[in-house]
Amino acid sequence: MSTTFDDRKKGFETKFQKDQELQFKVNNRRNKLLGLWAAAQLGKSGEAADAYAKEVVMADFDKPGDEDVLNKVLKDLTDGGQATDAAAVRKQMTKLLDDAKEQLMNESK
Repeated sequence: MSTTFDDRKKGFETKFQKDQELQFKVNNRRNKLLGLWAAAQLGKSGEAADAYAKEVVMADFDKPGDEDVLNKVLKDLTDGGQATDAAAVRKQMTKLLDDAKEQLMNESK
């Protein structure tokens, strides 16, 4: 016998799962955009920029959180002769997170 409580619980579980999937997609899109941004800073374009963006996306699977992505991009930019710091990369990540959310919302319309 299903109760109202069971129905609510199932509804919350479903919403939580959808929210987690959306957050995963948003983070992946943000990381791709960050990779494309960093690639442009490094003078990469076309296939080289796309390949680099994929590297940035894959870096996110190393450890939980954003530090692995931040560290990769920061190291690559520094090694590439770009004057930057963690704060600048974090600021770009925050901006691109908003862009990623907007892009995904527009795609789902």
